[in-house]
Amino acid sequence: MTDQSDTQKPAAPEGQKMWGGRFNAKPDQIMQAINVSIEVDKRLWAQDIAGSRAHAAMLSQQGIISSEDAQQIDTGLATIAEEIQSGVFPFRAEYEDIHMNVEARLRELIGATAGRLHTARSRNDQVATDFRLWVRAQVDQTIVQLTDLQQALLERAEEYADALMPGFTHLQPAQPVTFGHHLMAYVEMFSRDTSRFADARVRMNENPLGSAALAGSPFNIDRFATSAALGFDRPMGNSLDGVSARDFALESLSHASICAGHLSRLAEEIVIWTTPQFGFVKLSDAFSTGSSIMPQKRNPDAAELVRAKTGRITGALVALTTVMKGLPLAYSKDMQEDKPPVFEAFDSLDLALAAMTGMVRDLTANTARMKAAASGGFSTATDLADWLVRNLNMPFRDAHHVTGAAVKLAESRDIDLAQLSLNDLQKLEAGITDDVYKVLTPEASCASRQSYGGTAPDQVRLQIERHKQRLS
Repeated sequence: MTDQSDTQKPAAPEGQKMWGGRFNAKPDQIMQAINVSIEVDKRLWAQDIAGSRAHAAMLSQQGIISSEDAQQIDTGLATIAEEIQSGVFPFRAEYEDIHMNVEARLRELIGATAGRLHTARSRNDQVATDFRLWVRAQVDQTIVQLTDLQQALLERAEEYADALMPGFTHLQPAQPVTFGHHLMAYVEMFSRDTSRFADARVRMNENPLGSAALAGSPFNIDRFATSAALGFDRPMGNSLDGVSARDFALESLSHASICAGHLSRLAEEIVIWTTPQFGFVKLSDAFSTGSSIMPQKRNPDAAELVRAKTGRITGALVALTTVMKGLPLAYSKDMQEDKPPVFEAFDSLDLALAAMTGMVRDLTANTARMKAAASGGFSTATDLADWLVRNLNMPFRDAHHVTGAAVKLAESRDIDLAQLSLNDLQKLEAGITDDVYKVLTPEASCASRQSYGGTAPDQVRLQIERHKQRLS
């Protein structure tokens, strides 16, 4: 998007660029190839037309153009919107970008009056406005999708609030938890993702339009009017910042990258859980695929692809950060490269969220397999240590040592802690009574975790209810 002055210009002669008045020759073909962005930024057509309609209405309101000209412009822009929606609009590379394509078509429709639209405006503030509007709309859509995913997780968490499974650290059995509790951890993560996007929306909801090329406009424009028309809270307070800032896109990409990381973690767990070795969950046919050679295969491809999308999204953040690093104020053509990574990242996030929501909604758990696994790996060892602290007033480090010895003994016999005899346990600590066996089952372990946010089913249901109210 090349700098534009606020002054009116005559229509460009045949074959000449709209900005070509001071040039004697046309751009080289290679220059044209590297300069053209219409195949990317035509996605901004709705935002571009909305911004132009608001701008034209403001120019008329301020007496800068006549109401008749403003009406002609508005009617022409509405026609262009219909043409684009119906797929008949002639996008042309010779006009470089969405702004010039729309303006050129407007001139074809209404004649020289179209040239008045660019009064008090530059492509610099125009694209900043278009892009900000697009990102804002995408953030709104992402929040909706995150809400859908959280609701799907809440449904499954409620269904499996009592279902025992092993909790892991280092992917080794650690302590029993419930599947509902495990799923609620992701509700918390996606809740924070939603909050981050909502916070970013507040910061980005300022209007660059009226910043013009970089210094503002000498015309008596009303930036508050265009801000209201476009749903912005206020105009941006500095015209240089208005055309230079892309931190709204960077912040959104950062939040998208964090969200993708959460999606990737859940996707990885689904991949693990669906293996025959785990067998904890089953994905529906709708989100599984087969093999071209191995008839038995049932592959969790949807989860694997969600996991892979993280690379694209994080890569987009790195790409735009690199583009913006070290750019002097105000506008530089480098910033034409701001949109591809953002478009790709949000396309990937959109698809990943939709796929994950579908997987979660259709997911079924093998609760018997989970419960059996919850008993393995000496997962109630911490409960034994806690019992020693509570009942024998033993310092936790001493209790930890005694429990470790009990685990070592059980492991040597290839049995679980609960299968050790009372005599065996009393050889390790004389004060142990048969009351200890009450805490050495996964059910008792989970039920005892009644602290706020814990895995006890009652606590899990409180977590579910709290998030249901938040989303209602």
